[in-house]
Amino acid sequence: MIRLLLALLMAATAARAEFPDRPLTIINPYATGSQTDAVARALAESFSQTLGQPVVVVNREGGSGVVGLRSLMGSAPDGHTLAFSPMVPLAIQPHLVRNTGLGPEAVAPICNVTENILGIMVRAGSPFRTLPDLVAAARQRGLTYGSPGPNSAPAIGVARLHKAAGGEYIHAPFRSDAAALLEVKAERLDFAAIVVASGVPMARAGETRLIGTFSLRRHPEFPDVPTAREQGIEAVELSAAGLYAPRGTPEAVLARLEAACATALGSEGLRNVALRWAVLPEYLGRAAFSRRIVEDFESHGRVLRELGVEPQ
Repeated sequence: MIRLLLALLMAATAARAEFPDRPLTIINPYATGSQTDAVARALAESFSQTLGQPVVVVNREGGSGVVGLRSLMGSAPDGHTLAFSPMVPLAIQPHLVRNTGLGPEAVAPICNVTENILGIMVRAGSPFRTLPDLVAAARQRGLTYGSPGPNSAPAIGVARLHKAAGGEYIHAPFRSDAAALLEVKAERLDFAAIVVASGVPMARAGETRLIGTFSLRRHPEFPDVPTAREQGIEAVELSAAGLYAPRGTPEAVLARLEAACATALGSEGLRNVALRWAVLPEYLGRAAFSRRIVEDFESHGRVLRELGVEPQ
């Protein structure tokens, strides 16, 4: 009996040591061709080299990331199915939608990969040069703006702007940052609240202009554009994206994935994506990333309650 138990233990240990023993999948809960998709594919390329198995990216979009993260929750907790996503479906959506099953405890965080700096863009010919300019106008008349959706992280940034400085802001939700920016360019909206990286191509082409960010730091693509805080407005809305495994994934597997993630952050592929998409790589290991998710969840719970938002 003892020999049998030892044999079973050795077999289980060997099985864990062999991870991964087949191809891996990274779920992207947002659209193909998006910034999230590009980073997920860079991670997949690096992981394939580091772990010695093919890694494919599949799209499970819908519900502001909820569909993809719920798909992850239903996957076997063996490390072969992962998800790369902003924290929105874990930290914001549970406060908006009942019974998502999501939250900080729903998944096993592996690593933070990027910070998605949020900000406000206007058309190139807009009279608004700074956030105080925009606020002053919003105190005189309602300004129209677009975002990726009601209570998305960029929209919450505008809510924080309203709370800190006042003004009237009329929201038009869109399915993507690009759609909102097109309306700004066409002068049908006063501004767009977006993930700044999404607006880099239009800004580089001279079609739009960034006037402020909700981060604690300036976006390196726009070093001359100060944050809201630097402009005297206490409106901070942070957004980050990371890699997750199903809850219950073995510790040894999580540790190997965490190490692979750290390697990926230094890879040429991720550096190229960062340059092309103006993404900001920001590595945090499992412990620090887990704390960030909890803090973000609690912070958004408070601000949404202050806004009178109830889960539907």
